[in-house]
Amino acid sequence: MDVESIPQQPLEKTAPVESADVVVGLLATLANDAMQAFFQALHELPGSPKIVVLHGEPGSAAAAATPQAVEGNSSVSVLPWSMLNAEPATPVQGISAAFRSLFAATEKLGARGCCLVASEMENATPDWVCRLLDPLLESEMDLVVPYYTPHKWQGLLNNSILYPLIRSLYGKRIHNPLGPDVGVSRRLAQKLAGATRNGNAGFEQVHPLASLTPVSVCENLQICQVRVGSRVYPPTDWINLSSLVAQVLGPIFLEMERGAPCWQRTRGSVSVPARGEARPVSEETDAADINVGRMLETFQLGVRDLQEIWSLVLPPATLFELRKISRLTSDKFTMPDELWARIVYDFALAHRLRTINRDHLLRSMTPLYLAWVGSYTRELQAAGGAAVEQRIERLALAYEAAKPYLISRWRWPDRFNP
Repeated sequence: MDVESIPQQPLEKTAPVESADVVVGLLATLANDAMQAFFQALHELPGSPKIVVLHGEPGSAAAAATPQAVEGNSSVSVLPWSMLNAEPATPVQGISAAFRSLFAATEKLGARGCCLVASEMENATPDWVCRLLDPLLESEMDLVVPYYTPHKWQGLLNNSILYPLIRSLYGKRIHNPLGPDVGVSRRLAQKLAGATRNGNAGFEQVHPLASLTPVSVCENLQICQVRVGSRVYPPTDWINLSSLVAQVLGPIFLEMERGAPCWQRTRGSVSVPARGEARPVSEETDAADINVGRMLETFQLGVRDLQEIWSLVLPPATLFELRKISRLTSDKFTMPDELWARIVYDFALAHRLRTINRDHLLRSMTPLYLAWVGSYTRELQAAGGAAVEQRIERLALAYEAAKPYLISRWRWPDRFNP
């Protein structure tokens, strides 16, 4: 994904567009042949819906392929992102700006929905984009989320926090609740835009991806998952994750605060329909890329140097457990699921209470996250794909089991006085 490639100058030739059935925002980097196939797949959608595609900067593969791709295809129109004044900075902020632009375009053009395409897909045919669009156009779904083929060693921030946390909070088993490739109905886009205009607490600061699932669930909208193949993940810098952790978890915790009246009423979880054929867990990434020793050293350093911060966030019993497991050797190290779930909940509460500067708070969580990754890696080193899915399911159940702890602390935070 090349978010920074969203243009700041419009294309020289852009036909006027007054209406559309669906708006597609293209952030993924596609080669010329892939771009041609992408537009061909859109052209073959049932019913020949009118589609507006927002795409990359002039001179990019998108711009080069566009004239030939849309030639003779009156159902597809193309606009540059700059026409909608998207001005991304960091990748997270860039996707946020893209979504706000998509929502605005959907409303302006009277479209039935919109779709963001932000990821490259492994061995994928272009019709995977159409799989996200079909439920919007044919089944009147409000939120269409991807169900990427699981990776054994990638997407771990999603597997360890995002999926089990949002599943526990809102009661829906949505495996990739933050996409980033998603389809959104006009009705859902209007609700999100309306919340922004009405000044809902903290919403301006919340990344739209963090709000899509909670708002859809709490408003009783229609949600489905679509199996779209394996996502190509960017390389992970395991030792310098603090900025990413803060950027991703900050919006999630803000959304928790906004949606508390809804999620406090939810118990347990239910499956969400998934369309498409399931594929086995991908093990292509070598676990040797994950340096467990260095991760545990970072955790041990955190136990030594971050006690002052952690003692403002975590109960004494949790601090005691962390000191105990920090003394384990790497071949015996484990982070119990129950402990990890309570840690995530405690940090969410501290974020709400502004116990300390929020950015510092979230960055201080990184050594704890690395400890979880080290434990997960050691446990699944020789395990097969089925064991990976079972492992994530076990973790999600631990989050659900610990939810009464979260609710109790959320409602009566003064009961814990460090």
